[in-house]
Amino acid sequence: MVLIRSTTRTLVIAIAVITAAILLVTTAALPQTTSTITPKPRQSEFWLNRFDEINRRIEQGNIDLLFVGDSITHFWEGTIYPTNSEPHGTAGQAVWDEYYSQRNAVNIGIGGDKIEHILWRLDHGNIDGISPKLIVLLAGTNNAKDNTAAEIADGIVAIIDKLQLKLPDSKILLLSIFPRGEYPNDLRTILANASQTAAARIADKDNVYYMDIAANFLSNDGILSPDIMPDARHPNEQGYRIWAESIEPIVSELF
Repeated sequence: MVLIRSTTRTLVIAIAVITAAILLVTTAALPQTTSTITPKPRQSEFWLNRFDEINRRIEQGNIDLLFVGDSITHFWEGTIYPTNSEPHGTAGQAVWDEYYSQRNAVNIGIGGDKIEHILWRLDHGNIDGISPKLIVLLAGTNNAKDNTAAEIADGIVAIIDKLQLKLPDSKILLLSIFPRGEYPNDLRTILANASQTAAARIADKDNVYYMDIAANFLSNDGILSPDIMPDARHPNEQGYRIWAESIEPIVSELF
């Protein structure tokens, strides 16, 4: 009887180990979906209000130039987060007025958005019924702490695929993700690699162009000055002017 119990127990353990191993192998073999390619909404009042505001403007039409992105794009309007945090990007509006007010330009950036949030918005009204001549895309910095460079690149390419599917006649200018942090750091490296990977993958796409202007914000030794981005992430007026001046030649050509 002791022998039978011991054998049975050993058999049960062996079966459990084999089952666990099979599950582990099966799970590893399944395709993994990263958050950057799975559209996802946000639920804050701030985000929902901005989302609705964008849709109301999109419904009005008459849009020739569209800027798509997160807070760095959002703050072209001089908007700040509705929190107790230090204001960001309060000076973008003056440069926007100078360069884009006569071009039927619309800004659909939302502060705090990751790539997956932008993807969701593109399926829920933010680009419905329009056909801009040119789309300027800057996205990915908010994914830097949660995703690899490859995953961020996947998400950027997913955005471009979505834009091309829904707005087939529009040209797209993809910008390299801007540097963040006053000094060279790991997040900068992740974002630079993501930009380069995405650029390589879109090289053969029609009507998609890539421009790396990251170095324009940095000193020769790689320092991001607070005179350009006071919080080392969001441009001030000087930073937005660098952005506008850097892309103006290709915007004029494509527009």
